[in-house]
Amino acid sequence: MTPAATAAHRQAQAPAGRSTERPATGKDRPRRPRLPGRLRRAGLPYLLLLPAVLVELLVHLVPMVMGIMMSFKELTQFTIRDWSVAPWNGLANFSATVDFDAPVGEALLDSFLVTCAFTVLSVGLCWLIGTAAAIFLQDTFRGRGLLRTLFLVPYALPAYAAVITWAFMFQRDNGLVNHVLHDQLGITDGSSFWLIGDNSFIALLVVSVWKGWPFAFLIIMAGLQNIPRELYEAAALDGAGVWQQIRKITLPSLRPVNQVLVLVLFLWTFNDFNTPFVLFGKSAPEAANLISIHIYQSSFVTWNFGTGSAMSALLLLFLLAVTGAYLLVTSRGRKQADV
Repeated sequence: MTPAATAAHRQAQAPAGRSTERPATGKDRPRRPRLPGRLRRAGLPYLLLLPAVLVELLVHLVPMVMGIMMSFKELTQFTIRDWSVAPWNGLANFSATVDFDAPVGEALLDSFLVTCAFTVLSVGLCWLIGTAAAIFLQDTFRGRGLLRTLFLVPYALPAYAAVITWAFMFQRDNGLVNHVLHDQLGITDGSSFWLIGDNSFIALLVVSVWKGWPFAFLIIMAGLQNIPRELYEAAALDGAGVWQQIRKITLPSLRPVNQVLVLVLFLWTFNDFNTPFVLFGKSAPEAANLISIHIYQSSFVTWNFGTGSAMSALLLLFLLAVTGAYLLVTSRGRKQADV
């Protein structure tokens, strides 16, 4: 029987509805396009980020855009009811703000200088105390866990509760600070005013450092965990002392951590509103009149929302410029160190 006849015979003997053809294997089947699957995998991260982006738009970006729009309008207690139809003021609010010969500009400049001095001192002390405490607790000894917990208490306490406690401690007649400095130690000649006058700057600085240094301590302590102990052991065998180990090993190894830490502390401190507001109230003393409180007074006390919005816009530009310059300088320093 010929092959053709054999195939016809098998086809005739096959049950009805069945095919005698060999089923296609995986190699014979046409491959489906994988593009939709790749699109789903590529779009999944954006889908997960979408809720955070929406919240960011609602909480930060939309109010920011509205504040910038308000800075170009003449907004007072008479026009704030419907600010969208308030008279257009152009750049007049910005001109009044940067005119340092006029009372508005002069007051803003004084507040800006006070804020700069306060920020430099607060950030420097927070970093110094936090770094010293983290290095001190790097070695294992009895009671280290308890000290770590105690050091983090100021950072864990609610800001309002902590600052209100300090406000009571700084009271002139029955405050703990005057009791210790004058009655117990005899350092001061009499009970000092800490919440008014020039001493208000010192009081604000103490509270800010007390609240901020535990954060620096926490970040530095985490960064120290990534430094190999073998480096310290080798340096000790070579005769390096403690200070040489800190200067040659610890600080260079912590440079990336310190770059981020200093930037975060700077932004937090420069924009701090809760601490001076709770400590002094709506009207801070001139020596402790931070720019955040000054903008609040210009907006909600004198009812000049257009000028206050212009001050906020200028503050945003200043912080963006400082942040960009800081990142540029630190990135260049890191590249030169790597080379």
